[in-house]
Amino acid sequence: MKPTNDVNRKALGGLLSLVVTLAALLFLPAWTLDYWQAWMFLLVFSVSVLLITVYLMSRDPGLLERRIQAGPGAEREALQKIIQFLASVVFVAMFVVSALDHRFRWSTVPVYVVMAGDSLVALGLLGVFFVFRENTFTSATIEVDTAQVVISTGPYAFVRHPMYIEALIMLAGVPLALGSWWGLLTLIPMTLVIVWRLLDEERFLAQNLSGYQEYTQRVRYRLLPFIW
Repeated sequence: MKPTNDVNRKALGGLLSLVVTLAALLFLPAWTLDYWQAWMFLLVFSVSVLLITVYLMSRDPGLLERRIQAGPGAEREALQKIIQFLASVVFVAMFVVSALDHRFRWSTVPVYVVMAGDSLVALGLLGVFFVFRENTFTSATIEVDTAQVVISTGPYAFVRHPMYIEALIMLAGVPLALGSWWGLLTLIPMTLVIVWRLLDEERFLAQNLSGYQEYTQRVRYRLLPFIW
């Protein structure tokens, strides 16, 4: 494990870099800073992620270190590199399409829907926080730690991949928070990519994590209780 101060600096630097990147993806395609929906989203998103980061700094630096090693380049398997690359492309498209929607006034989204979108972003990230608190092994890449065990408590008692459904809740809120109906279309490929990733993750865990196959027999649903 890296020294805690190094991990903290990298985590905070990564968060700042992410927020700046998202701002660029929003304000450049929109070609204006007069985009209150984008400012509100950036505030909700950055504060939520910052609170999670501060919690991990104090309570679970090991998980924080695992979370900052993310992206296609951090994955070890070729298929996951491809999946992560596609996810990154769709993620960028979600913001660009929403910003272009604002620029060219394709959508008319009521303020209460924008507020609902921001609420979904915050709610999804709150759910991610609860997943982190329950499972210290939620690495940003698909891997098995030498000390890792199967977690079947908390949200894992209901679905096998609670963080993915929380991420989808957050992502569903993004286009609405940005005042875009058209941006919601990017949820279709994003959902397909996430499903592809979790299915490959299950294959990997069944082969490499002791007790995971038995867990899948006890908890039947992957994302949605009583549905799938």
